[in-house]
Amino acid sequence: MNLTITQKADALGTFRFVCVRLMETLAAWVPTAPELEVKTLFGRHIWQLAQHADIIGHRTVALRAKPHYDRTPQESYLDALRLVREATPSGNRMAGFYEAVLPDLATRFRDYLVHTDDLLDAPTVEIIQRVLIDFERMESDWRKVHAQRPDVVADAAWLDRVRRALAACREFVDHREKIAS
Repeated sequence: MNLTITQKADALGTFRFVCVRLMETLAAWVPTAPELEVKTLFGRHIWQLAQHADIIGHRTVALRAKPHYDRTPQESYLDALRLVREATPSGNRMAGFYEAVLPDLATRFRDYLVHTDDLLDAPTVEIIQRVLIDFERMESDWRKVHAQRPDVVADAAWLDRVRRALAACREFVDHREKIAS
């Protein structure tokens, strides 16, 4: 099933919204993270998420949407993002972001690639492939910091709750035009 131009724009608008929200979340955490390594990690990834939001925002124009088009995701997905944003301490923040949200978002980007035409939507495909490579790098950065600071741990029950909340959001794009089954 191929997506319509409107559905593509809505999906990219949603991806952009999420990248901006995640960037804002990391930025909110930096001043309150007591660990220098964690602050530095978040700072680097704020910049990368800003780059993702910008490049996705430029692509929406070609999909007949305004520049930097944002589309708010389904409410259940927003709830999952809020759960992560409200996390404390640093161990929960890092695990929630790098072990739950980032892998979930990468899966959603890959799912988009399955539903689009590589030739007709080549610029979007290239953008998403770049974002996915950056996500892998972000995960690698996190693993290095985690190895340096094994004392910064997450509450396993809380992390499981975040993963379940994200998994419950099967569809996260609130399309203006519903996809026919």
